[in-house]
Amino acid sequence: MKAFSITTALAAALAASTASVVQAEQVFNRIVSFAVATNLPEGAERNAPTSAEIITASEDGNTLIYSDSPGKRIGFIDITDAKAPEAGGIVSFSGEPTSVAVAGAKALVAVNTSESFTKPSGVLAVVDIAGRKVDATCDLGGQPDSVAVNKDRTLAAIAIENERDEDVNDGQIPQMPAGDLVILSLKDGAADCATIKHVTLTGLAEVAGDDPEPEFVAFNGRDEIALTLQENNHIVVIDGKSATVKTHFPAGTVDLEAIDTKRDGSIAFTGEQAGRKREPDAIKWLDDDRLVVANEGDYEGGSRGFTIFDTTGKVLYESGAGFERAIASIGHYPEKRSSAKGVEPEGLELAQFGEDKLFFVLSERASIVGVYKDTGGEPELVQLLPSGVSPEGAVAIPGRNLFATANEVDLVEDGGARSHVMIYERGEGEAAYPQIRSVEKDGLPIGFGALSGLAAADKTGFLHAVNDSVFSSQPTIFTIDATQKPALITEALPITRDGAPAQKLDIEGIANDGEGGFWLASEGNSDKLYSHALLHVNKKGEIKQEIALPEELRANEIRYGFEGVAVVGEGDDQVLWMAVQREWKDDEKGFVKLVSYKPSSKEWGAVRYPLEKSEEGWVGLSEISVHGDYAYIVERDNLIGEAAKLKKLYRVALADLKPAALGGELPVVNKEEVRDLIPDLQSLNGYVVDKVEGFAVDAAGNGYVVTDNDGVDDSSGETLFFSIGAMDAM
Repeated sequence: MKAFSITTALAAALAASTASVVQAEQVFNRIVSFAVATNLPEGAERNAPTSAEIITASEDGNTLIYSDSPGKRIGFIDITDAKAPEAGGIVSFSGEPTSVAVAGAKALVAVNTSESFTKPSGVLAVVDIAGRKVDATCDLGGQPDSVAVNKDRTLAAIAIENERDEDVNDGQIPQMPAGDLVILSLKDGAADCATIKHVTLTGLAEVAGDDPEPEFVAFNGRDEIALTLQENNHIVVIDGKSATVKTHFPAGTVDLEAIDTKRDGSIAFTGEQAGRKREPDAIKWLDDDRLVVANEGDYEGGSRGFTIFDTTGKVLYESGAGFERAIASIGHYPEKRSSAKGVEPEGLELAQFGEDKLFFVLSERASIVGVYKDTGGEPELVQLLPSGVSPEGAVAIPGRNLFATANEVDLVEDGGARSHVMIYERGEGEAAYPQIRSVEKDGLPIGFGALSGLAAADKTGFLHAVNDSVFSSQPTIFTIDATQKPALITEALPITRDGAPAQKLDIEGIANDGEGGFWLASEGNSDKLYSHALLHVNKKGEIKQEIALPEELRANEIRYGFEGVAVVGEGDDQVLWMAVQREWKDDEKGFVKLVSYKPSSKEWGAVRYPLEKSEEGWVGLSEISVHGDYAYIVERDNLIGEAAKLKKLYRVALADLKPAALGGELPVVNKEEVRDLIPDLQSLNGYVVDKVEGFAVDAAGNGYVVTDNDGVDDSSGETLFFSIGAMDAM
């Protein structure tokens, strides 16, 4: 079955979400983000990596329980007040918990205790939720992955993966021992180890049939168990009561068209993959006769979307590349994964919210959750929710109108975001995210990301933006219609040199030249053979002039260079001002240069700008923009989340910008704080992002801010775009 245009459906959903309250539109909005490092016990190393992978909830919906495999523990979060979650403690194990499910007052935790890939082992631990203690364990006879519990809490099923060693034979299977499925009985949440049954799965799959590698399990209302064999590209349905295989079928392949298949610094939906194996990860029952799978892929496949099957293996719906394109339309496409498995849909959740049966598709690489309404036929995409970095698991709590994600990646060692659990609430109103998206051209979304600079357009509510070196093969000037909600990227103008996309650029700033063209500031990086430079492009995006830095600047350069460009005056009196991000070799600590250039005379000059102090990280400039009698400057630290302290907008009077000759004593300008941007960055209830990169004032005098999402590379992928109102009133 051919997929419909999900980006078109998304546009309709976004339009509906901003309709009048009279229509009582129900939407999810994030209400809080909980860094799981907050749950570390007293005395634990605060900067040790943590993780939240699989997540579930107590039956009263007041406690979240997540697995933290690197920490060999599960964590508890008290969400009695969902908007103010509290650390609920941990339970530690001698192995790595891979999954967790709830049965009454107990949590069932699958724990990997394997000595090696060839000697797999594991246990099912029964944890008393109230007492935070292990009551009992059952030997599972292999390395467990997913665990699930049936509707009446009388059966548990555990996928015994016995995963392959990716360093052996290039990760190819078969690699023994084979995996299987364990089924056991429950009574009041307690596992009866004596009832364990092993369901043999060999001889079923067409791919490495003697080495089944079970991945994910789910029960339906008839106590039938759906099981994915991911590497085997196979799906099995088992009768939970008799522990026998009822049916099984290959997950099959998808012919993908109009996708990006090259990791080349550009988003180009021009490639194709014929016969791409689905290799599904998560699986859920839409009802007793229909299954939905997330086609993450493993070593040979990954079809970038999801599929709905009946129990005979008939495809009822195939999303194809539609899910990925919808993600691209809000700037979350992970270009660096183009040659692999794209957005990698991995996790699934399903729940009935009021009259709507919803299923949630988690994209690991795009850090997005797609919310779909099950219509019985073609599903309807109703929302895309921003998550933390790499959502792995999710749980719906419809009785409280809540939904939560567990985001496994912790970037603390690189100074990045911590692992988070994020909570969303469903209610009447408008979807807060996305704040910016793109339109379709020829049926495909304009790909964008890593927005790094803003400039006003001639029309009220319209702006221009540029992307940085994340898209090194696709430097672009975007047109933004900020009169829409979300704001719309309506045009993408390639920046070209001799008719081809310009190379070796890191565009960080843009300003109008007064003649229909633009001045661009490119930040240098000697390690990548990028030069610090000013570029003059015409209205067609063609580079007409490249201006290198003078020797007085070049002799002291570091890679943190021009982060913005602004224009003062016109004609022969026109002067460009560039903000240098950090101190160069000849700068006194705590001062950076604002550099001037006069095109008519080719004169360079500079003043010194005083930076705020920071106890951690570094502080620098991210943008310069001119409006009225002032130059507005974004000053920020490079810190993220709770560590972030400085994300502010300052202004310097133009009368104070009196450049001195380079190489001599430079005057110090006075600055005035205009706005602390941290409250704006917290408004979507995620963690505070580090890169506030763009600021501009439109033709009506309203200020706009944009953040750089790093092209979803070690980032949540969120692009925040918002107005701070009339600048003349500040």
